[in-house]
Amino acid sequence: MKTKHVIGRHFQLAALGLIWLGLPKTMEASDVIGKILIGPEGTNKADTTGVVVSLTPINEAKASALKRPPTRAILEQRNKAFSPHILVIPPGSLVQFPNHDPFFHNVFSLFEGKRFDLGLYESGSSRSVKFDRPGVSYIFCNIHPQMSAIVISLDTPYYSLADKSGRFKIPDVAPGEYMVQVWAEGLNTEEMQRLSRHVAVIKDMVDLGTLEIPSLENLAQHKNKYGRDYDVSLPGAEYERR
Repeated sequence: MKTKHVIGRHFQLAALGLIWLGLPKTMEASDVIGKILIGPEGTNKADTTGVVVSLTPINEAKASALKRPPTRAILEQRNKAFSPHILVIPPGSLVQFPNHDPFFHNVFSLFEGKRFDLGLYESGSSRSVKFDRPGVSYIFCNIHPQMSAIVISLDTPYYSLADKSGRFKIPDVAPGEYMVQVWAEGLNTEEMQRLSRHVAVIKDMVDLGTLEIPSLENLAQHKNKYGRDYDVSLPGAEYERR
């Protein structure tokens, strides 16, 4: 009787048109959980909220089917800081950079990922950038060296930012074979590769256990958009350098 009930339920779902179309929200979807530790056995108490854990399908056809459409996002400038500090978007997305401070900003990215320079623009105005390919872009202001942000363009909808305790949860993952990838500010390529692993999602809950990161550091001291140290004599610095 139990078998008949299950089969009948599947036919009811099919009749209602609830057929999986490659989207992650399915009856068979699983949650993937785990915890980030900083240093041996979590000895480093650094903030883990900037750690991104993602799942990329090994099957190329499935990976292509799961690609999300571009979206619009906002990375605002307020109180001499970018908010949010880390922004995760699909490739092709348009990000707006509104200036909510009562002085000028000059947003730029001339390193990895998307390269751009929005020039000097005033309070109350906004400019935008299209992040047209996957990758990590480091964002700065040419006037205020303390300002930094990261835009991560991911091809997969399956990702999570860890919370302050280091725990993360990637919900509603469709069954399949995936590569686990970890990104964290200040983590070098070799360490990211070491943390990568294969996982098979085949049950209601998949626990990746603890992923140990040696250390987390803020973005290293960077140059301005001219490739020099920040200097009050540079163009635009006279607008606000407090």
